[in-house]
Amino acid sequence: MKFRLAARLAGRELRGGLHGFRIFLACVILGVAAIAAVGTVRESIAEGLAQEGATLLGGDAEIELTYRFATPEERAWMDTTATQVSEIADFRSMAVMGEERSLTQVKAVDSAYPLVGTVELSPDIPLDQALADDGLVMHPTLADRLGAAPGDTVTLGSKSFTLRALIEREPDSRTGGFGLGPRTIVLRSALDGAGLLEPGTLFSSHYRLDLPPGTDLDATRADAEAALEGSGMRWSDARNGAPGVAEFVERLGAFLILVGLSGLAVGGVGISAALRAYLSGKTQTIAILRSLGADQRTIFLTYLMQVAVLGVLGITLGLALGVGLPVLLSPIITAQLPVPAVFAPYPGPMAEAAIYSALSILIFTLWPLAQARDIRPAALYRDADTSGTIPGAGFILTTAALIAALVWVASWFSGNSTLTYWTAGSIAAALVVLALAGLALRAAARRLRPLARGRTALGWALGAIGGPRSTASAVVLSLGLGLSVLAAVGQVDRNLRDAITRDLPTRAPSFFFVDIQRNQMPDFSARLDSDDGVTRVDAAPMLRGIISEINGQPATEVAGQHWVLQGDRGVSYAAALPERSTLTAGNWWGEDYDGPPQVSFAAEEAEEMGLKLGDEITLNILGRDLTAEITSFREVAFSTAGMGFIMILNEAALVNAPHSYIATVYSDAESETAILRDLSRQFPNITAISVRDAVSRVSDLLGSLASATAWGAAATLLTGFMVLIGAAAADARARSYEAAILKVLGASRARILWGLSLRAALLGAAAGSVALGAGIAGAWAVSHYVMETSFAVAWPPALGIVAGGALISLLAGLAFALGPISARPAQVLRSRE
Repeated sequence: MKFRLAARLAGRELRGGLHGFRIFLACVILGVAAIAAVGTVRESIAEGLAQEGATLLGGDAEIELTYRFATPEERAWMDTTATQVSEIADFRSMAVMGEERSLTQVKAVDSAYPLVGTVELSPDIPLDQALADDGLVMHPTLADRLGAAPGDTVTLGSKSFTLRALIEREPDSRTGGFGLGPRTIVLRSALDGAGLLEPGTLFSSHYRLDLPPGTDLDATRADAEAALEGSGMRWSDARNGAPGVAEFVERLGAFLILVGLSGLAVGGVGISAALRAYLSGKTQTIAILRSLGADQRTIFLTYLMQVAVLGVLGITLGLALGVGLPVLLSPIITAQLPVPAVFAPYPGPMAEAAIYSALSILIFTLWPLAQARDIRPAALYRDADTSGTIPGAGFILTTAALIAALVWVASWFSGNSTLTYWTAGSIAAALVVLALAGLALRAAARRLRPLARGRTALGWALGAIGGPRSTASAVVLSLGLGLSVLAAVGQVDRNLRDAITRDLPTRAPSFFFVDIQRNQMPDFSARLDSDDGVTRVDAAPMLRGIISEINGQPATEVAGQHWVLQGDRGVSYAAALPERSTLTAGNWWGEDYDGPPQVSFAAEEAEEMGLKLGDEITLNILGRDLTAEITSFREVAFSTAGMGFIMILNEAALVNAPHSYIATVYSDAESETAILRDLSRQFPNITAISVRDAVSRVSDLLGSLASATAWGAAATLLTGFMVLIGAAAADARARSYEAAILKVLGASRARILWGLSLRAALLGAAAGSVALGAGIAGAWAVSHYVMETSFAVAWPPALGIVAGGALISLLAGLAFALGPISARPAQVLRSRE
């Protein structure tokens, strides 16, 4: 009976239109749309990667080996299993034309490449024709750097090739990971005599398999692991053709959705404020219903049903906007993405956004609804303000349960409970801090008001900010979260870039030289020793290995998914402790030691992995397992971009294995060109990597991540702007009354407008200052504990945050300033009698 009565009452009120609920709907729509849009883009990319998995991978499956090609027995298994096999060698080299030279990522292919897809060239000729007779093709960026055009002669190693065409599209380009140089494609057989694939050269071999239809990929992988046991092979298949890209997109999407939750929190503040304002206008109606016999439950259900109906409407419109926009703009988005994407409405992101929003609506409306049910019939005869009342224990426990459910759902959807809990905790802490800051701002305004005597407009503004119906808390809450994220992102981004440009040039080497053969080291060192511009040269033997076991157990079972276990790592050997190396524990083997293998491990990484002295690790190097005992730990400073090995073994353990040398060269900028020219000419097989270019690539990547986060924060800020509009609309009646009193006392419209503008600007600037403090604190923590870099406040973006807060608040205040200053005093005052 009560439910039907409440439904009938709710229906009658809703027939009156959406007046009073516009901000409510806007906040819901924006929150849902932001999360749905990010989820739709993420899912579209995932679907594109799934559909194009074989093309991206270059086959149905791939087996990757490090530092070597497959043995005859391994190749025989592949030929038996697959209908067709394509062998590729991938490595870095220097492309030279005349006096110009540039780093390039070389893909040495066979006649079967590509098994899937087509390499598109300009001019439009078949790939086999372009590569015939010592031909090669390269990316347009590399051709621009060299000043090369089709028909020109380009040198790789010690052999000359003819550039036949430029690469327009490489179907499997996304499986190569992070590359420092543009692509060159050449036949592997054409590299004979070039000196580029000598023993010890840093390269990886990839075997693309075209499998019979209906092949069980899991069973084939198990067969491969058994047939190639101990080879150090890595398996990929078309179900996840670009695993690195997929993982990156998934993590970035999860992170941005968690950033979007801060937008929901701000929107929740707006939803709560809008509902409070609506229910405040319904005080008389509720009092009448109570006097006619309606109990608390009926009142609660009546307005809960209205919230539910409007919530469903807002979620529906938000889903339509969040899903529709990416689908509508899919041609533009697809053209900008480096990976395939299939844009369509996906149930997963829609359900995720709807669940987040439904829980948020309940969390932020339950308290105002509980307060509305406490309105008594006596409110007909006097003002009733229930905003300060605390609901019963049942409502408090229900709210806590809903918050716990929201956090659990976010953790489940994101797949990263640690990140979710930190995000939720940070948002909760930020809301508490911002709420306290709003109260502190009101108290400060009350204390400062006596000092504003003689400054009428400033006095009005301070009085309004510190008054009993001040909107200070709403302004600080609505702007604070978005501005805090923007401030933190701006500070971290600027400090990282400053660290790169300020610290690395003084600490980092100018070049890394790789693939130096042992017999080339004396002449290589002699050239550098004779150069006065060279201040330091570090050189070491270089191999790469995969940690397969720790103390006889699979490494991942002992140390989890630590980054050291993700792929192969650089390994070196030494008789004496290298210069500038410091042991933190254990003892170094003697220079003449030739006993069982021993290894010195990087101290910080060892601690993270739970390793201790005496543990044994098994390395797979060149397809062979080598077990060594950890006898010492070393400090390794990767932040200097210099030479640093996670593992160094005793000399006797690796000296007879095929390997090359790596060297870092520290020189002044004026000497770099001559060093690169002379060493490239004398040793064409050596590859030079400019640290400055590599750091520039990383800096650009960090900038892209910062931009993506900033866009997420901007969505939060837009929601905050809507909350401010709602607060200004709800406060319009009070400002009209205030303006009427001021007019009666002789104030002009211009002076009143100036007072209202000053109030809005001061509130916004204060909110920006609070957000700036929170953002700087967060940025310092990230820089100090995560990035481990120095931190200094970047003032231009910092001041921009404060100015932005003032501007946004001012615009929102001015949007509703015309009504109060235009209203006739008599009409306003008469209505308050």
